[in-house]
Amino acid sequence: MPSPLIRHLTEQHHYPVADEHNIEQLLKQSECTVLFFTENPKHHPESNDVAVILPELMKRFSERMSVAVVDRNAEQALRARYPFNEWPALVFLRGEDYLGAVSRVQDWDVYLREFERLLNAEPVPAPRFKIPVVSESAGSCH
Repeated sequence: MPSPLIRHLTEQHHYPVADEHNIEQLLKQSECTVLFFTENPKHHPESNDVAVILPELMKRFSERMSVAVVDRNAEQALRARYPFNEWPALVFLRGEDYLGAVSRVQDWDVYLREFERLLNAEPVPAPRFKIPVVSESAGSCH
């Protein structure tokens, strides 16, 4: 269950909830879409901070983008499609094309600069998760 601050985004600001079933349709509704990945705010309290900041950012950027809150049950599936490094994350897409992400809480000036940069960016390949490679001989238990 989302926190009251995150629920406020969908109930009061009418941001849609994105999941694996409706993501393609949501991405067609706006030139640029920002997906808000919250994870569990009890483990990542910055999600509540971003939930307060995001409507203020939308006052400035609403003509250029829309926002969808990612359903908690769909976060891992959509994160695999649009990876990022840290929670919470705002993932920027133009259609289904990945533009970049802003993770964690940032200073206001950083948000303004990054939103402007990402809204003007050319699509890039979505980053891949990095899996550490360990030598078979290193740390052997034999």
